[in-house]
Amino acid sequence: MPHRLPIETVMPELRAALRAHASVVLQAPPGAGKTTRVPLALLGEPWLRGQRILMLEPRRLAARAAARRMAQTLSEQVGDTVGYRVRRDVCTSTRTRIEVVTEGIVTRVLQSDPLLEGIGCLIFDEFHERSLAADLGLALALDVQQSLRDDLRLLVMSATLDGARIARLLAADDAPPAPVVSSTGRAFPVATHYVGSAPPRDRRPPWLALPDRVAEAVRTALAKEPGSMLAFLPGTGEIQRTETLLRASTLPAHVDIAPLYGALDQKAQDAAIAPCAPGRRKVVLATPIAETSLTIEGVRIVIDGGYARAPRFSPRSGMTSLETVRISRASAEQRRGRAGRTEPGICYRLWGRLDDQHLEPFSAPEIAEADLAPLALELAVWGVADAAVLRWLDRPRAAALSQARDLLRHLGALDAQGTATRQGRAMARLGLHPRLAHMLLSGRTLGLGSTACAVAALLGDRDPLRADGLATPDADLRLRLDVLRSRRLGPMYAGHRIDRSAVTRLRAEAEHLRRLLRVDDAPIDTEAAGLLVALAYPDRLAQGTSSANRFKLRSGMAAALSHDQLISDAPFLAVAGLDSRRGTAKIFVAAPITASEIDAHFGEEIHIVDVIRWNAEAGRVMARRQRQLEAIVLSDGPLASPDPDVVAEALLTGIRKAGVATLPWTTEARRLQGRLLFLHHARPEAWPDVSDMALTDTLDTWLRPHLMGMRRLDEVRTLHLDEVLLSRLDWSQRQALDRLAPSHLTVPSGSKRPLDYSTPSDPVLSVRLQEVFGLSDTPRILEGTVPVTLHLL
Repeated sequence: MPHRLPIETVMPELRAALRAHASVVLQAPPGAGKTTRVPLALLGEPWLRGQRILMLEPRRLAARAAARRMAQTLSEQVGDTVGYRVRRDVCTSTRTRIEVVTEGIVTRVLQSDPLLEGIGCLIFDEFHERSLAADLGLALALDVQQSLRDDLRLLVMSATLDGARIARLLAADDAPPAPVVSSTGRAFPVATHYVGSAPPRDRRPPWLALPDRVAEAVRTALAKEPGSMLAFLPGTGEIQRTETLLRASTLPAHVDIAPLYGALDQKAQDAAIAPCAPGRRKVVLATPIAETSLTIEGVRIVIDGGYARAPRFSPRSGMTSLETVRISRASAEQRRGRAGRTEPGICYRLWGRLDDQHLEPFSAPEIAEADLAPLALELAVWGVADAAVLRWLDRPRAAALSQARDLLRHLGALDAQGTATRQGRAMARLGLHPRLAHMLLSGRTLGLGSTACAVAALLGDRDPLRADGLATPDADLRLRLDVLRSRRLGPMYAGHRIDRSAVTRLRAEAEHLRRLLRVDDAPIDTEAAGLLVALAYPDRLAQGTSSANRFKLRSGMAAALSHDQLISDAPFLAVAGLDSRRGTAKIFVAAPITASEIDAHFGEEIHIVDVIRWNAEAGRVMARRQRQLEAIVLSDGPLASPDPDVVAEALLTGIRKAGVATLPWTTEARRLQGRLLFLHHARPEAWPDVSDMALTDTLDTWLRPHLMGMRRLDEVRTLHLDEVLLSRLDWSQRQALDRLAPSHLTVPSGSKRPLDYSTPSDPVLSVRLQEVFGLSDTPRILEGTVPVTLHLL
């Protein structure tokens, strides 16, 4: 008989709440037993009336483990009263009353049968994880409950989330909040020790030092404490490095090391959570996959590294990347709770007590950070044009949804009105990201279904290649396809180490997708990789540049390969994986694509553009006709008869950049400019401003008419600027120019001397002293109103 868990003390209250209300919130701390005890306790409730319970779990491992645990409690096999359904693994029967499913599957259930025939209760377990699928599933379930099934019971279970907030969400308009049932206390107490922050001398980012620090903490805990332990690390790389460090050290002979992460095969995952053999201890090195809903037998020690990987979607680049982030206080509490499941435990936190005070209370919900393309497609298939009509704990961001819908329209999943197309509905049924779903369906149409399935498996999972002596493996997707189609794998391929377990998993996924698409297991065509990637990522087509390993995406963003490799010289790439950093993004996975393939499949998006621009190096206007896919130039040739007005504008652009001082100014032209400036200074309303600044600002008015037919700067230099400036004057101004601002004055000696107008407010006449003998008064101009300053030589 299983021992009594804390959740059982509130079971009568929970049953009563569900008899009286359609929606209930259950709050219970880690280790209380809510995952495995609550569904069983509800089986006999009258409102269930022989219907099934569908319980949503965030992860496949947790779903299978929960089903097994409940089946053991009933002394049955999984698949009898309790079963599970996860991707590529279904274990149910006609006798199944409790079905544990992963969150994505409940969306498919709702979309295929909105009435939820035969289902009396939906349980959202570990809702505090706030996955995108869970938020969407709850929003759709509330819509069903409100409009079609008022008898449908919804139970939201959470260890750390604000129960009152969820209760308000579950309530219908103007109705009181749903009841909140709370269970206090964990099964066993857990002592917490803060080990302190990373040593100041370590200049690496804190998470890079984690393998060393976790390995040290494991060795210390093994020496001081009995029992098995669970150590949390951010990702697979840190787990593997920690495992290497531990195996290289002297561990007791009776200690086993067991990695645990999502990419492991089911057998290895099951081994990690299984009880130890008598007399042995186990060290489980896990990602946050073990944070919730799992009881790992014999674990009484938790070592928490304090970091996790979180997806971050960049609207700027349209890409999602995994970032290493500090966990929240709620996650830390969840991890701590793993130590007190079956006996009193101890938790070592690898940060200081002061650091603990600065942790965020909760992790950001995925709906606030993730790519919303899958959500947008599901909403369109559900028939919702405005996400605001559904009830959300956190409403999807309008800008992110708009960007997601733009992508879906590009993929043919939505029409111009935002309604799901036939293609979009078919994409949604595959349960993959819309990009991969579109690639699979299009690849099948092109007769490339088998290769498309292999590509989709590769892009959706862990890379099977490991770099050997390089920071990162080659980005060429064709290398990975070669590995998948090879039947005789050595430890190395093309200078890379092969992850055999990843290859096995990828082949199984490709086979699953082939069955789903109903395509034959045809030979993989590696040369079709680029086209298939482009069908999934049409926005990531890239063109090679003159710089080594540098490419330009069609958006104009720069991207680069990390080192010289086979695809470095490819004229065009289809990029599947790259980071979203500002500046030059790093390409992780890509494949070559030909110009003819781009023409054939993206021809409707290609535009013929006449490019007429100033080329400063050549000193002339370049006129080219290009075929462009946004920033990608597919072809480029001379433009025979460019628009003269556009050419003149380009030439003006060059003159603006160089400055009007580069124009062919002669002494006569500058003197004329000075006379006109003098008149403008004296009578600004009647005479134009011809200063260099004003001329620069008005090039389009005074110079453009004289540039027609010209393309080169040396042609501009044939202009007579004095004539061009005079052309700005009307007939009356030309007649008055010499009278008001003469170029020369006659002095008493009879000589004509030039006037200097370089200072517009003070015209100067330079003359020898003897030439002005007999001059009775200061010479004046501008109808006798402005005296001339005499410079006597």
